[in-house]
Amino acid sequence: MKSAIKKIQFISLMVFLTAVVFLLLLITCNKKDSEKSEVENSDRLILGFSQIGSESAWRSRNTQSIFEAAKDSGIQILFDDAQQKQENQLKAIRSFIVYQVDVIAFVPIVEDGWDNVLTEAKEAGIPVIVVDRQINADESLYAGFLGEDGLEEGRRAARFLVDKCADMQGPIKIFELSGTENSSVVRERSNGFRELIFQHSKFEIIHSEDGDFLKSRGKEIAEKLIQANIDSGNQENDALYFEGRRIDVIYSHNDSMTLGLLESFANYGINPADSIIISIDAEQNSIDALVAGKLDCVVECNPNLGPMLMTLVKQIHEGKEIPRTTYNEETIFTENDDFSLYTPRGY
Repeated sequence: MKSAIKKIQFISLMVFLTAVVFLLLLITCNKKDSEKSEVENSDRLILGFSQIGSESAWRSRNTQSIFEAAKDSGIQILFDDAQQKQENQLKAIRSFIVYQVDVIAFVPIVEDGWDNVLTEAKEAGIPVIVVDRQINADESLYAGFLGEDGLEEGRRAARFLVDKCADMQGPIKIFELSGTENSSVVRERSNGFRELIFQHSKFEIIHSEDGDFLKSRGKEIAEKLIQANIDSGNQENDALYFEGRRIDVIYSHNDSMTLGLLESFANYGINPADSIIISIDAEQNSIDALVAGKLDCVVECNPNLGPMLMTLVKQIHEGKEIPRTTYNEETIFTENDDFSLYTPRGY
């Protein structure tokens, strides 16, 4: 009897020991798999990206393009929405540095104020790509710029206007809806436009107002103009006036402001058929307005920067130099186009 009990105890001990050994082997294997996964994940390129916000369909598409391209390229993104505040972007870039991302890319809200944080990134050995808008900073602090040619966008708008007004006598009075103050794209779109129209004495910019690239500001500015016209007795359903002078041309730096303007026109029953309206971006809604005869010209600013950005990020990560400036391909849409050839914009 005692012998049988000892035999059972021995068998139980052996089963227990076997289970322990199996459990230890399982834990060891899982640990190795986990470590392998961590190594594989650590090899994945990480991009820290700071976007200025989501103020328009254009900006949302710009962000979406970057996420899509990152996924296709196997690049991980740490994303931050600055909500139109430079201080938020500075914090985000510093958090990317602490996290030790491989590359930083950001869309600067304004041109100035980046030297210190870019110096910190350089000292940490993290290359930086400036996207969409240019900055005023030592070029040695960032790898390159990717975005639109704002000067050429302004020139394209001016060329259309000059051609359209070839047979008109002056003065031709222009009201400018400008974008965010102190941003590079505002300076470039303004300078490119003026560079060409001021070669003709009949053109005159009678006013330029900051609409901050926002639909709400475009609507607000239009309503202020309309109310001033009503108060002065100059209100007409087919025209706008600024300080008693009829506005012949509206040059808007982006579609959001333009669409806000058109919304105000509709609310007050104004149909400025004799006014020339030029916008920049080429969102679907502005193209629809062009087709409907509400706009005369839309200059494209292409938001689809994602694929080119990922190519540049990979080149930098491989230790290669990238061009100082890379421009996206863009075009222009006008009232003279064959609208049947248009395809959906996707934003």
